[in-house]
Amino acid sequence: MRMSPSPTKLDALALAQRLRRAPAEHKGSAGKVVFIGGSSGMAGALLLAGKACLHLGAGWTMLEMLDPLTAHAYLDQPELMIGHASSLADKRLSESKPDVIAIGPGLGKSDLARAWLNAALAYPKIPLVVDADALNLIAESPDLLKALQDRNQQFPGQTVLTPHPGEAATLLNSSTEAVQANRLEAIEKLILLTHSIIVLKGQHTLIASAHHGIVECQAGNPGMGSGGMGDVLTGSIAALAAQGVRHDLNLWEASCIAVELHASAADSLVNKGIGPIGLTPSETILEMRDLLNKLL
Repeated sequence: MRMSPSPTKLDALALAQRLRRAPAEHKGSAGKVVFIGGSSGMAGALLLAGKACLHLGAGWTMLEMLDPLTAHAYLDQPELMIGHASSLADKRLSESKPDVIAIGPGLGKSDLARAWLNAALAYPKIPLVVDADALNLIAESPDLLKALQDRNQQFPGQTVLTPHPGEAATLLNSSTEAVQANRLEAIEKLILLTHSIIVLKGQHTLIASAHHGIVECQAGNPGMGSGGMGDVLTGSIAALAAQGVRHDLNLWEASCIAVELHASAADSLVNKGIGPIGLTPSETILEMRDLLNKLL
């Protein structure tokens, strides 16, 4: 392993100007995102990701919910298009024709979850965001890891993984402590293993890929250490990538903007006296929307 270089400061928010909309644009111009997850007892994770995607501007936000008991209209956010993720994963994705797929929030590790992850990895060309239990399933399965590597070989730069230190450790067959002790080395190992864009979450989140040097987000605060913040980031990356399809913004750029916007929104809320204790992902989504629109 070569010596890890010092990261450069993440400074991506100016790229958001590319998302400015022309007067005649419509929902098709803003892209269609399909989210996959929400196993029994974990619907909230997928709903948070979907709400982030909706509020950050995707044209369509569709949730494939694994738990049939929660696969129904969400009255607090009726704009979310929620369906039951049946066993016909390949057929459902083919019919929905997404611009972006995001898989992992609340996914679980069932056979149905594995089938949907296989289908997502096999879906060609479009940006794919992989988070949470989707990462753990890949760590446990040489076949899924090979499918991920093959996808990145065929469609380079079109898959981003967003592990927290524990998920990174599982992928690397290491420990959380070892990842945290040398985060620069860990992200380089993840790139070598998966051939993906990597967002290594945590204090001073790192982003890197085989084609980009390591950048470090210097915004953020301890109030972000609550359940659901990672789901919001997944939804945010997906929303920006979906709009980027028709606004000249690739998955690397969308990931960088989302990470910085997410952390900056949390800092903005703390500066207003909202947090760090009790800062919620839902509040962060609305602050991200406000900041994003000010950048356009």
